[in-house]
Amino acid sequence: MRSVTIIVCVAGLLTASALAHAAPAHHAATAPHAATAFKLASPTIAPGSTLTDAQVANTFGCSGKNISPALTWSGAPAGTRSFAFTLYDPDAPTGSGWWHWVVYDIPATANGLLEGAGTADGARLPSGSKQGHTDFGTPGFGGACPPPAGGTWAQNTPRSVAT
Repeated sequence: MRSVTIIVCVAGLLTASALAHAAPAHHAATAPHAATAFKLASPTIAPGSTLTDAQVANTFGCSGKNISPALTWSGAPAGTRSFAFTLYDPDAPTGSGWWHWVVYDIPATANGLLEGAGTADGARLPSGSKQGHTDFGTPGFGGACPPPAGGTWAQNTPRSVAT
């Protein structure tokens, strides 16, 4: 089975007041954020595992099913207004990596994405969510087409974005 390194980033859009209350100003530069840890998991793909045919593209010489993985998260900071999700492969043989999926305006009330939610029409995404164009040139999930050997799936550290 082919494997690939995939970086997953979930960003929570926070209100400016939520960030201001995250840590006292005199501790902001030295104290770590003491909020509940944000956790991201996939019941579809275990960290360090090899992608299944379900998440492999059906293009570029690959013959997978091109189904987006299920994702769950918890521990979003108070004041989170929405989430954004990106799926990026820095090891794609393009010289600049490859964007496989971009989802944004995910409601703060959401705690995950269903398996198969990355169809072009986004019908299974949480209400109000939008998808950006990927390096496939269209919105929606585009599976990996890894070379015959190398790499693993990985989760990147979630990010917070202030407005």
